[in-house]
Amino acid sequence: MTYFRAKIDAHPIAKFIALFDHYAHTKAMPDSEMNPAILAAQDIIFCFGQKLPNPQMLAIRPRSIGVAEMADKFVISFLETPMPHANEAMESWAKGLVA
Repeated sequence: MTYFRAKIDAHPIAKFIALFDHYAHTKAMPDSEMNPAILAAQDIIFCFGQKLPNPQMLAIRPRSIGVAEMADKFVISFLETPMPHANEAMESWAKGLVA
């Protein structure tokens, strides 16, 4: 998460919002279900929004990147945005982990 935080902080538009411990949240819920292969799961939440052309855009912002720790790997996930430069940044950040 430190890696992604540094990428967000260095980006000219992206703004860090928060870290969310999805694993702890889900485990604390009554009758929660968690894939036992997931050892940890966090989301880093941020926003690329430099325009707000209509109020419906609020529903697709902010963005997040999910990081799930498994026994032998990390699984990185994010949803595509309607902004190509945001997708390019998130894809580059994710690929940068293996470089």
